[in-house]
Amino acid sequence: MMSTYHTPVLLEETLAALAIDPAGLYVDGTAGGGGHAAAIAARLTTGRLLALDRDPDAVTAATAWLAGLPAAVVQSAYRDMGKALGGERASGILLDLGVSSHQLDTPARGFSYHHDAPLDMRMSQSGPLAADLVATLSEDELTDIFRRFGEERFARPIARALVRARADRPIATTLQLADLVAGSVPAAARRDAHPARRVFQALRIAVNDELDDLPPSLRIAFDCLKVGGRLAVISFHSLEDRAVKEVFTSLTKGCTCPPDFPVCVCGHTPAARWVVRSRSPSPQEETANPRARSAKLRCIEKLRDDPNP
Repeated sequence: MMSTYHTPVLLEETLAALAIDPAGLYVDGTAGGGGHAAAIAARLTTGRLLALDRDPDAVTAATAWLAGLPAAVVQSAYRDMGKALGGERASGILLDLGVSSHQLDTPARGFSYHHDAPLDMRMSQSGPLAADLVATLSEDELTDIFRRFGEERFARPIARALVRARADRPIATTLQLADLVAGSVPAAARRDAHPARRVFQALRIAVNDELDDLPPSLRIAFDCLKVGGRLAVISFHSLEDRAVKEVFTSLTKGCTCPPDFPVCVCGHTPAARWVVRSRSPSPQEETANPRARSAKLRCIEKLRDDPNP
């Protein structure tokens, strides 16, 4: 099953990792167009699916795609899934991180450097725009964003160029920004990939508070699982994946005593076990859907309800 709004990445691998119980309660915390959600819901009998997304466009698309299936769609950030669940515990939770194909392919949303559009990038379609950050942050603040969230080598000269350019006129559109970035980096940096790619990623992450919000949101999702429930996460760049790996590693960690202790005295036991440590798309999927190339699936299963601090 596949949504025309967004092609679900690592679909069969994700379904296998979640080990769908037909009577279970499942949460897709990043519903998008409903591709993963519909595939989960189609495997339910007496169970049900709760699909969440903070993007109102995604809520509309997922509602249409899930019509007739045992599913409900709610506009909500995944960090608020505890409230959306109303205290119930889920058998499985999926988070498909990052920007959706629909968001990238809709010029007016301002996520892409391939189209000229307002410099927006808001997933929720509310709050400050990317243009607001570019207009108001200092050179140092912009440099920090480009380095932290884009791992951009030329963060300082790009930030300096933006601050100089905005003194003459506002940087309000995607192509304005892309052209300024391209003119701020050496010619060699423009050969392999679009020079604005990392800057656009960094601004998108900053606008939507994606990385700072991710570790606490993963722990909230883990708390929303029943014992035996599974949390699967699909990430699309190294910064996301690093955060997921760190949280999952801490939850699956056992004894923390120094290696030279003859016996364990800490009493620390794992709160979870690994189901999928790391899974990437097959070459066939990458060929069919080039945007899947950087995707990585990780999944853990909850072992107990009271993880150690």
